[in-house]
Amino acid sequence: MTGSSSLHWQDYHHSELNTAQLYAILALRSEVFVVEQTCVYQDIDGQDLTGENRHIIAWLDGKIAAYARILRSDDEVAIGRVIVAPSARGLKLGYQLMEQALISCQKHWPDARVAISAQAHLQGFYGRLGFVAYTEIYDEDGIAHVGMELNS
Repeated sequence: MTGSSSLHWQDYHHSELNTAQLYAILALRSEVFVVEQTCVYQDIDGQDLTGENRHIIAWLDGKIAAYARILRSDDEVAIGRVIVAPSARGLKLGYQLMEQALISCQKHWPDARVAISAQAHLQGFYGRLGFVAYTEIYDEDGIAHVGMELNS
């Protein structure tokens, strides 16, 4: 990365995404969650373009560097599909990404419970952001996960 690289964050309602942005999101998710993590599952799950759902994106020199999806349901918001692009790893974007997602949750749904289904090996990372486990470790698509919620 050069000194001229510019990172900027965007918080999109799904209706604000254009075709190229949605394609870039889905391509990155497939690259990491399906190919890199060798996890065959249906990533395109019908949730990306519905309801109040939002997409948090860090753009670095015109490419997605980090991404998270926020799903709104009746009683909570769930932050998921948390990802840092392979080309942006080492830039410490994970915490920034989660901070941006939490800001969005507070802005749009200040009274809602915030939950995540975290890969179990990342429990410490999410714990440092204020999340606490509320489930035992469980299998999701062949990967150990744990349900966590923001400790309020």
